[in-house]
Amino acid sequence: MTDLFLKVKIQQEQNLPFAVYCKPDSDRIVGVFQKNDHLYFLDSFEEKGFVFAPFDADEVPFIPLEFADVYVDTVHSKGYFIEDPFSNASSFIGKDFFEDLVADAVAAINEKKFQKVVLSRKEDVAISQFDIQQTMRKMIHHYPNAFKYCFSHPKIGTWIGATPEQFLKTNGNDFKTVALAGTQVATTAENVIWEAKEKTEQQLVTDFIVESLKDLVKEVTLSSPYTVMAGNLWHIKTDISATLKSRKLLKKLIESLHPTSAVCGLPKQEALTFIREREGYNREYYSGYLGELNIDLVTFKTMQTDLFVNLRCMRILKDKARVFVGCGITKDSIPAAEYLETVNKSMTMKRILV
Repeated sequence: MTDLFLKVKIQQEQNLPFAVYCKPDSDRIVGVFQKNDHLYFLDSFEEKGFVFAPFDADEVPFIPLEFADVYVDTVHSKGYFIEDPFSNASSFIGKDFFEDLVADAVAAINEKKFQKVVLSRKEDVAISQFDIQQTMRKMIHHYPNAFKYCFSHPKIGTWIGATPEQFLKTNGNDFKTVALAGTQVATTAENVIWEAKEKTEQQLVTDFIVESLKDLVKEVTLSSPYTVMAGNLWHIKTDISATLKSRKLLKKLIESLHPTSAVCGLPKQEALTFIREREGYNREYYSGYLGELNIDLVTFKTMQTDLFVNLRCMRILKDKARVFVGCGITKDSIPAAEYLETVNKSMTMKRILV
């Protein structure tokens, strides 16, 4: 790990862009270090590099492989053991505003303005310092099944996260994605019981993805919904696979899926309008997507893309961490319960703060 994080320190001192990440269940940690401070944007989506896309913007930043150095190190589990996990009392910043917003969204759903909307909030947590190496160690220890990352660019800022949700994975024309929704705190119970609200929410996400794919792919395959754990939470997941009719459709595929109904809502445009008008802040890169585009940066095999939805994330500011959390709202949503869901999700990031 020494060489990779020495390179991180050099990039920080020179104020140059970089991304450091570890994929789900991987024993490799990858660093992508840009050689200049230019902010590059995707054009054709045939470029190769590390992508960091916002929630609601036309331009998609990335670190081009042609202007970057790549370091790959092995994760040694002994060196990533953290004896004392972070714990802290939940904060109630924005509680009343958020619960009122949820109530307004439920009313709009009952008025048939849309079927579902995903609402979010931000929460600032004071920090005394931010150490990338220590933070990555904690994320790798606590969240082995997530995509763990730190992305930093002088024109964007520094972001970290441990997201449980795959956005898109391709191998040639074959690709996979997932529908992930429904949330409850993990317990020791052997059987996880899902209410109708969570099942409906997850089915809406699945239906949106299948509908988005219909003109671009062939041979769509769906798994049955099943329960998975992400950090301290349970979710409902459906695996979806298909074959692109043409590799040149990758850009159109990504644009048709993003933002997914898991981070926006259904119908997409109506839900997005509600978010823009009512949420009250700019999500920035929260609920965007990130990862490798057209290249596996461990094997350097091309025609492979591995992107994740930017959930369970925060932006690092001078003396604080800005945590972003959200939840899906349907006609059965209860405002107080939805706020509590965001509090539970916020602990994913709070527990790894140094």
